[in-house]
Parts: sequence; structure tokens; C-alpha cells
Amino acid sequence: MTVNEQLAAQFGLRVDQVEKTVALIDEGNTIPFISRYRKEVTGGLDDTVLRDLNDRLVSLRALEKRKEDVFNLISEQGKMTPELEKAIRNANTVTEVDDIYRPYRPHRKTRASVAIEKGLEPLAVLILEQRPEYEPSLEETAQAYVNEEKGVATAEEALQGARDIIADQVSDNAAYRKAIRVMTFSNGILSSRAAKDEDSEYAQYYEYDEALIRIPGHRILAINRGEREEFLKVSIKMDAQMVLDYLETRVVTNRESPAYSHIHAALADSYDRLIEPSIEREIRSATFDDACEGALKVFRDNLQHLLMGAPVHGKVVLGFDPGYGHGCKLAVVDPTGKVLDTAVIYPHKPQEQTQKSRDILSRLITKYHVDVVAIGNGTASRESEILVAQLLKDMQSPCKYIIVSEAGASVYSASKLAAEEFPDFDVMQRSAVSIARRLQDPLAELVKIEPKAIGVGQYQHDMKEARLTSALSGVVEDCVNAVGVNLNTASGALLSYVAGFNATAAKNIVKYREEHGAFRSREEILKVPRVGDKLYQQGAGFLRVPESGEILDNTGIHPESYEATRLLLKRYNYSEEDVRSGNIELLSFKVRNQGTAEVAKALGIGEPTLNDILKELEKPGRDIRDNLPPPELRSDVLELEDLKPGMELRGTVRNVVDFGAFVDIGVHQDGLVHISQITNRFIKHPSEVLAVGDIVTVWVLDVDLKKKRIALTMKQGKNGKTKNS
Repeated sequence: MTVNEQLAAQFGLRVDQVEKTVALIDEGNTIPFISRYRKEVTGGLDDTVLRDLNDRLVSLRALEKRKEDVFNLISEQGKMTPELEKAIRNANTVTEVDDIYRPYRPHRKTRASVAIEKGLEPLAVLILEQRPEYEPSLEETAQAYVNEEKGVATAEEALQGARDIIADQVSDNAAYRKAIRVMTFSNGILSSRAAKDEDSEYAQYYEYDEALIRIPGHRILAINRGEREEFLKVSIKMDAQMVLDYLETRVVTNRESPAYSHIHAALADSYDRLIEPSIEREIRSATFDDACEGALKVFRDNLQHLLMGAPVHGKVVLGFDPGYGHGCKLAVVDPTGKVLDTAVIYPHKPQEQTQKSRDILSRLITKYHVDVVAIGNGTASRESEILVAQLLKDMQSPCKYIIVSEAGASVYSASKLAAEEFPDFDVMQRSAVSIARRLQDPLAELVKIEPKAIGVGQYQHDMKEARLTSALSGVVEDCVNAVGVNLNTASGALLSYVAGFNATAAKNIVKYREEHGAFRSREEILKVPRVGDKLYQQGAGFLRVPESGEILDNTGIHPESYEATRLLLKRYNYSEEDVRSGNIELLSFKVRNQGTAEVAKALGIGEPTLNDILKELEKPGRDIRDNLPPPELRSDVLELEDLKPGMELRGTVRNVVDFGAFVDIGVHQDGLVHISQITNRFIKHPSEVLAVGDIVTVWVLDVDLKKKRIALTMKQGKNGKTKNS
């Protein structure tokens, strides 16, 4: 099958649908643009499917390139045959192609190549003939190959060289390797043992065996990390006799032949010395790649839900970055994110300036009418939470507080971007601002941080750097473009994720805005240096310009559809002022009543585009995140010691991993809801039920005060009722 035919089969799409989508990708269109503004062409494929399809397209094209290279390399040697050509064409993986090329690639010096140089290949051929009897005997025949000058001192050395040649030939056989690879994966055991007599977080893997076919990805990544940190010795156990039996069925034609003992020895040597180590490396590499892809999917899902968390609009927030020796840094920001004031307090050890710290906090909360205190969840977070909760209670203030994940805040604070944004602030002051702002608008603030540092992944430090960065950047790009970006307030970091934009374009836009004032239209960005028609086409629909005299500039309607939109409004006697005032509630009803297909045809656009236009006209400038439940704010504090089995609590899902979900229930340590405790029905993965940011009801199963571990369930409720049954 062609690449497009393979993609169609894998994703359950029509071939012509794939061909048109691939053409859009090859033309340099971005995934967000294709997903949002080329639905008629793709058949409505969303950004997730498009990214997966694009990844697979790259992979298949790399496979085709490797096939072409191998075909040419073998052809240059004059050894290409119709059978080889067919095998290359039918190979499904790069590994299979490399297996085919294996016998033809330039070899480093091996025992087999040395034996061939000594002229022992004819003896190997003779052994492989497996005659019923040999006259003279093989031993006598081998005597003729003894040659002191060539380094063959005895007949046994000659026979050993012949066996080395046979072992190498068997190892290089692509069909054998493929079968043994499948056999090993289906029957092999991943075995892990302690590499040193020392306790560690990998102790559970010191005497550990699990079938390769069943071991989950998160355990593979954990074991690999333990091996890399030299706490574990890892290997694959496989029944060698099973493999030898298979090889004998393929190589041995006459067990009664005097050559059988030599062939049997060659097969055992081939597997033990050549095939088994190679196959083990390949399988461990493949399982690692699969585990990474699984972990990456979890990371992508978690990151998407975190970035798309509901913003807290219209609130004055006090960012509280906890600490001990260097104090707690405070930053008050207004509803737009502008910094109003900063301070440093020392309520904890060693200074313990409790009253002075309370006075400063009280003054800031009162002076700026602070609505929410956002406390980072790092060092001294627990003590800071107690301080804030007690102060708010004593003040009888309507102000609430919330614990905010600090993940990545320190990375941002020490970055060049933060230094440019707040040149007069120290690192901790910047962190306090970041903590406050990420509550106000998670997306706008978190895009400033390298995605892998945001802290909602699983073994992210074990994954391939390039693949991780590419995939997570794609998630950020999709989220930014799904929400849209205010052209006149967005940071350079946020603008750089707009479809078609890059860091240079974003920097130029910010600079132009600083020099010329607010943009008055989308089209004005064409005046920005290095912003051309292609970039404008890709990104314009995702920009919002509330200050524009053109109401459509503050919607998700692409400029290429402005004319069709005006025709639509005119068709039903609406004006742009009606759109601005929200007086077009009946437009969608009128279109459906007349027939969407008929109206779309009259306007010269597709039905998907018409439906999108109608949604945008009904709520111009809307933020799709506003429909999400807001984060839970608190006014009191809960201690780990307060938790008792059976206690019912409300919490926020902080991270979803393969084996469960971590939930913030208001104590410093997140509790774990194991996958078996999420719901009564069977689920393959926690993400089927939970997502980062979800507000859930949980019940305490167990509390380990010494290890500071909390086991939670979502299955046990009062009167035996279950939330997710």
C-alpha cells in the first residue's frame, strides 16, 4: 500500500480524505489552521487526529526513505533480486528493513569474516548440505583446510570457523530474526534484580519478573530509570530451547546427517552470542519507545486540561511564594495581571516574625481589596497556608485562598523572558507574580514555561527530549489557538504559539505594539516586519482585536470568510451592530429552518464553516474556558493528622498517571486514588474518567503519617453510594 493508503487504513479514513489532508500539510499549513479553517477539505478532522496523522506520516515517510536507501545499497552491490525487492517493499518497520539489509551491509571484523578470509566458506557450505554420509568424513575433509599461514592449525579449528560462518548466516536471516523477535516478545520475561545492597525507591524491583507482553509502560520506565541510576540489573529471560527448536525446523533438513552436531552447535552459538543480545536490545528499545508514547499521551492529556483550566476573571490576586530563610515573597496583581505591589515577609523559621508578617499581609489585603491569595505549593507551603487561613479568619475578610502548583515557576523566574518582563524584580518576586497570574489565566502564564517543567507528566525526564518537546509544544499550540489571543495584550510567549507564528514574529509584533500603540485591526499586523501573507493567513483567525472597528476581528471567524459572513447577515437583515450588541439569537434557527446546506451553498462556503460562523456570531469574543467549573477556593485549613478513614472530602485532580490520579484535598500532600478505586466499572486508564483540574468527591481509605501518604477512593460514599458507579 502507498503511504496515504496505510494512513487511511490506520485511522479509518477515506484515501481521498487523507490525500487532501496530506496535501494541506505539505503546503506548509499549520495543524490548528487546518483543523479550524479547512474542515471541508479534511472532513472535520480535529487537531488531535491531525497531529497523530502527521506523526505517522513522518514515520511512514522515514520508512519509505529507508526502504529506498536499502534498495539502492543492495542494487549497487549487484545483489538485488525480485525476492529481495518484494521483501523490502512488504517490510512494515525500519527494523525489518534493516534485517533484510543485514547480510549486505559492510561488516566489521567478526569471527565469521575472519573464517571466510581463511577460506573456510566452502566447508560451511558442505556442512549445510547435510548429506546422509560424507566420504571422506567431515573431519577428514576439514584436514584439507589446515593452513598454518592462514592461521588454521587443526581440523577442529577449520570446523569451528565453518560453524562461525553458519552462525553468522543464521543471525543475518531476516525471517528468522523477525520470528524470534515476535517469539521473545510473546514469551519473554523482563527480569530485574538489585545491583547493589542498598535501599532505594526501586526496592520493589530488586526481585522482579513480569511477562513482556503484559508489563505496563510506567513500570518499564521506572525499571529503566533504576537501571540507569545503577540500582538495578535488567535482562530479558527467554526459553532458549524454544528458539533453538524453531531454528532447527528452519535449518536442519537431516538429523541423521553427520553434519547435524555441527549445525546444532552453530545454531546454539548463533542464538547465544549473536541473536539473543541483539534481539534483547531491540525489544528493550521498542518497549521503551512504546512506554514513552504511552506516557507522552498521558502528559499531553494532563497538560491540555491544565492549560485549558478556567481563568479567574476580575479578581485581585495576591501571589504568595512560600519559603524559610529567604522569606516569603508576595506580589499583588490587578485583574489584568498588572503588578500593584510587592513585599517580603519572614513568618517562619529561623526569623519567625509572625506578627509583623500578619500586619503586612493584612495591609496588602485591605489596601488592594484582594479577592484571593494564591499560595505556591512548594517549601513552607503548609505553614504559609495555616498563617493565611488564620489571618483571614481573624480579619473576617471575604478574601479566600487557594493552593497553586508552583511547578515550573522557578524555571520561568530564572529565565531570560522573566528578566525582560520584570528587570527590577529578583527571582522569588517574579515567582510570586507567576503564581498569582497562573490562577488568573493558566494558559497565558503557563505558556511562558517549558512544557516539560510544568509537572503534570509521568517519567518525563526519561523520555526522548526531541519527541517530548515536539509533542508538548503541539499541545500548547492547540490550546492557545483554541482559546484565541488578544493581539493587544498578549505576551510574546503567548503570541509565539499562534498558528504560523514563531518567536521572531511574536517579538516583532510586541515591538511594533510598543512603538505604535494598540492594533486597530487584524490586518494591521501585515505592517509588522517579517509578517507576510502566509503567516497572516495561518494566524489571523486566532487573533482577537477588541479595539477594532470591525466586529469580526474579535471573533474566531477567519478574514477569508468575512465576505460570506456579511452576506449571511444581510440575507437575514442583521447588521454588524446587532452582532456587537448580541441581538442575533434567532439567526441559527432561521438558517436551520431554511436548510443549512442550502444557505451554505448560496454563500459559497461549506456547512462546517457556516456552523462555525454562526457560533462565533452568537458570542463574539467569548472565551471557551468560561463554561468550565472555576477552581475551588478555601477559607480553612486541614491537617494530615485530621484525616480519618471514611472522611468525605472535595478535591482537585492535580495529575493523572497510568496507575491512578493524585488529588489535592487541602493538605500539603496530594492523595492517590488508585485506578482500582476510581470507579466500579472496569477502565483501562484513569483518563477515561478523570482529567487534570476536575473537582471530585473522595473518601479517605488510609493515611500513613510516617511516609506522608494518603490513599483515597471515589467508590465509597455515605450509605454505600458511589459517585462513579
